[in-house]
Amino acid sequence: MIETNLVLPVLAVRGLVFFPGMMLQFDVGRKKSILAVSESIGKDRLIFLVSQVDLSENEPTGEDLYKIGVIARIKQVIQHSDDGVKLHVEGICRGEISSLAQEDPFLLGNIVKCPVLTYKKSYRSEALVRIVHEKFDEYLRLFKHVPPDILLGVLQEKDCGRLADYIASNISIDFERKQYILDELRPLKRMQKLIDVLTEEIQILAVENEINQKAQAQIDENQREYFLKEQLRAITSELGEEDNPQQEADELRQKITALGLPKLCEEKLLKECDKLYRMPYGSHEASVIRLYIDICLELPWNKMTKEKLDLSRAQRVLDRDHYGLEKVKERFVEILAVKSLAPKQTGQIICLVGPPGVGKTSIARSIAEATGRKYARVSLGGVSDEAEIMGHRKTYVGSMPGRIISAVKQAGVKNPLILLDEIDKLGQNFKGDPASALLEVLDPEQNSEFSDHYIDMPFDLSHVLFITTANDASRIPGPLYDRMDILELGSYTLEEKLNIATKHLVKKQLQKHGIKASQLKFTKSSLQALIEGYTREAGVRTLERNIAAICRKAAKMIVSDPEFKSFTVKPENLDELLGPRKFLHDELSIEDTIGLVNGLAWTSVGGELLPIEVAVMEGHGKIQLTGSLGDVMKESANAAITCIRTRAGALGLSPKFYEKCDIHIHAPEGAVPKDGPSAGTAMATAITSALCGIPVRHDVAMTGEITLQGRVLPIGGLKEKAMAAYKNGMKTVIIPADNVPDLSEVDEVVKNKIRFVPVKRIDTVLETALNYMPRPTGKDGVVHSADNAVQHAKAPELYQ
Repeated sequence: MIETNLVLPVLAVRGLVFFPGMMLQFDVGRKKSILAVSESIGKDRLIFLVSQVDLSENEPTGEDLYKIGVIARIKQVIQHSDDGVKLHVEGICRGEISSLAQEDPFLLGNIVKCPVLTYKKSYRSEALVRIVHEKFDEYLRLFKHVPPDILLGVLQEKDCGRLADYIASNISIDFERKQYILDELRPLKRMQKLIDVLTEEIQILAVENEINQKAQAQIDENQREYFLKEQLRAITSELGEEDNPQQEADELRQKITALGLPKLCEEKLLKECDKLYRMPYGSHEASVIRLYIDICLELPWNKMTKEKLDLSRAQRVLDRDHYGLEKVKERFVEILAVKSLAPKQTGQIICLVGPPGVGKTSIARSIAEATGRKYARVSLGGVSDEAEIMGHRKTYVGSMPGRIISAVKQAGVKNPLILLDEIDKLGQNFKGDPASALLEVLDPEQNSEFSDHYIDMPFDLSHVLFITTANDASRIPGPLYDRMDILELGSYTLEEKLNIATKHLVKKQLQKHGIKASQLKFTKSSLQALIEGYTREAGVRTLERNIAAICRKAAKMIVSDPEFKSFTVKPENLDELLGPRKFLHDELSIEDTIGLVNGLAWTSVGGELLPIEVAVMEGHGKIQLTGSLGDVMKESANAAITCIRTRAGALGLSPKFYEKCDIHIHAPEGAVPKDGPSAGTAMATAITSALCGIPVRHDVAMTGEITLQGRVLPIGGLKEKAMAAYKNGMKTVIIPADNVPDLSEVDEVVKNKIRFVPVKRIDTVLETALNYMPRPTGKDGVVHSADNAVQHAKAPELYQ
């Protein structure tokens, strides 16, 4: 006998309801449940099984469980897996949780055994048993998955309470309705609830069967239609009247001959038609051949647009869409002029190189409009598979033409303008080298017979005007670089950005945001403050984003204020609209400083001012280089130190100064990697300034490679570096004498604002950059400079 009040481990189950007398096997996987089973095995094998209300709850508490469950005995425990066990239990009687004694490490509850209520047999009880039998029979007719022994058990059971439990435990209903029956302790009332549940389930099953019968009838009808169609196809095939691959091949053959293709291409496509003609209906290979022929027929083998060679019209279109970029515009007007004199001239492949946001991609669309060509763009950024360019062999599943042929197909003519964007960002992996695949595309001597792997026939690309773009020309492979005419687009000056913003960006963003020009106005001073305080870029993308941000705030004003009339953007309200200024002038740039030199660096996004700092301390000749410097830049620093040592006497320094002091060279913004030899002159000047205690002019910037003998060698990227000096307010820029021819590339506004000083040796650099030159030592080893004498008093070990 089981006691009335028990303290038992509680096992919460999901989606299952146990009844007294029920034998069941199920898996237990949760940690708490396994601990509860272990606790039960260690005592009398009694456990309380109860369903949880919310199936998604992984850690149920007392509030998540139903009150009524079943006190069960564990018959067998089988280790099912590393994380769980299989449990074989037998339900004994109903029980109720009065309270939980504990929740960790497992649920332990105070269980009250539910009394087994009896009833007096009557006509009502007999009627309920008969109704249940009838309902169960009707349920079996609709739900045919009940084992025969269940039916036998139902017929043998005469007690109303046990009969209700037995049927409820063996019918397929959801756990909530089973719990509804389990909760009822009175036998006759339990039978009535079972009748209600069976009635509802029978109605649901009847509707479900009706739906299934209709679906089956529809399937049968579809099969019947399929068989009839197959029979009809066989009959028409015998009569020679079917729309079959043979007929389709004949139609394709007529289209091929009508295109007037080159003989080689026509013969190949006709052979494919012959293959299709011999294919059985519905074969996979037939669909592959059909798709191949369709794609080949869609290519513009002989379609061309008439090119517009009006030079003045082309100039107007280019000037309308873009401010500046004069060299690019002039180059394309020259192409049109040559085309008008030599119509058969082909092979113009232009590469626009410049920092982001200067208009490389957008001007290509304007050129297409100016020349009357169709426009197609191919993005090459991140392409690392050669098949992306050359296509896949048509024998592969899902094969398609490469991006070049797809672009021509998209344009619909054989003489479009195709923009190959970001050509310097091509990848390379085990699937091939797409840069090498582009060699045939961009070679005027080869692209007249370009062969895509999918098309597998020569296609003439010589009439295509290819324009490529890149941020860094040094990352373009040499053979590919050699096939293109390089046009460099430099950074915009402040005046150019003002004009672009006034003539293009503001109008574009006002229209995009649905704002009238009378509602939002930008003063020239506000645009200048916006450029100087909120952007630091070569192009105008960030500038356009800031203008768009102001337009969004204006749109909010217009919508939220019914009396809004107009708003004018001024420099003083930019803080309110966009927050504090993001870029401020460096405090060090307004005063001459010892050991601080303004170097100039080139990056793929434009020129940058690169300060070089040097500190000299008492030590033992240690040289420290910091600031994420690359190997070349470190070597340049060592060369600069050696150069200064060779001039120690001329600079008033002891020949052995390096033995008694430590030199620390640093390039600020240490998280940004820096490399290259062009900071050599800046490092040599900063070292000299720190050793001699002479300030460096704050308005002087410099670039140039230094040698051990003090010669200044030429560098690259002078145009971008000059622009960086201009943007940062430099008055003088020291450049290598061999770079003087490159000054022709520098914008006139930059040359008007900056004095360029060509130098051949470090001595001229020091004379220009230092506030004054140090006095050399005399024959007696005495420093003859009063200023150096002061330094001698501070650090006598550096001087004699």
